[in-house]
Amino acid sequence: MSDSQSNSQGGAGLGQLMRRPEAGSLVGLIAVYIFFAAMGGANFLGAPGISSFLNMSSEVGIIALAVGLLMIAGQLDLSVGSVVPASSLTVSLLAGDFGMPDAVAILGGLGVGLAIGLVNGILVSQTRIPSLIITIGTMFGVMGLTLGLTVLIHGSTGVFLVPGPAAKAIFGQLVGNMFQVSILWWGVFIVAVYWLLHVSPVGNWIFALGGDRESARNAGIPTDRVTIGLYMLSGFAAAFVGVSQVMTFNAAQVAAGQTFIFNSIMCVVIGGVLLTGGSGSVLGIVLGTLTFCIVNQGIFFSGLDPNYGSIIIGALLLIAVMTNDKFRAMALALAAGRKK
Repeated sequence: MSDSQSNSQGGAGLGQLMRRPEAGSLVGLIAVYIFFAAMGGANFLGAPGISSFLNMSSEVGIIALAVGLLMIAGQLDLSVGSVVPASSLTVSLLAGDFGMPDAVAILGGLGVGLAIGLVNGILVSQTRIPSLIITIGTMFGVMGLTLGLTVLIHGSTGVFLVPGPAAKAIFGQLVGNMFQVSILWWGVFIVAVYWLLHVSPVGNWIFALGGDRESARNAGIPTDRVTIGLYMLSGFAAAFVGVSQVMTFNAAQVAAGQTFIFNSIMCVVIGGVLLTGGSGSVLGIVLGTLTFCIVNQGIFFSGLDPNYGSIIIGALLLIAVMTNDKFRAMALALAAGRKK
């Protein structure tokens, strides 16, 4: 093969890569990492900085994967912010106040997430009420129940827990006193959700729901079952993070978890998922999560005024949306050219 042919193929390969929907997310990730690496110096580039944004990414990333699937299917779930503390307090109350084994308490915490997801899924699939309204309602309902029951049972809004060594090692261990074991669990979720969306037939159903729900139903896709399943996955993911948090920090608080609501959505949008549904990828969600968390933690390491953090994140969100739209248009143009 001649040098000119090799260069031509290399250029074509790069061009195809840059036309992928995730290309905008990748460019954004590289740009923000270089910026904060230059601003934050050795601390950001070393273990403290890496562990900081990876630990944050692992928690918000698990929820973002499930929320991303819902958004690809044309739905939203704002109740995740209430599921996190509900599950962590369930574990703490069952294991601490009622003396149940850690395994039973953990199953109870995960069961709370699945139950809330089931309620959300049934309400969304059986009514014409927008998912935004339904999940706001369940969010406040769960928040109220969590607060009331915690005060009634424990007498305060916070519960401490000393988990057993097995539960601690599986869900809350710190590797090297810096890296949370939830990073490994994030990897497990990435593989599982990637298989679900991009390998299994269910993935095509999810994209079809986001494209046109009525057409998907007319095509024989079990839209109601898929919707309920996705909401249960979202509830399970949020509950898993709640379990991980209580095992890591040995405490659960009623007010914890609210930041996950919009943080997870921002990670998904930065990752190139359309708010209108029908488009997105697991790789894009992962890249968006890393980008968001690098910015969030990079502000601290760079010594910038934290008051500017919201401005930077807001600007990042707008730039990411515009950039992703540009790369998506390039991808569509490439696909149209191939069909000719």
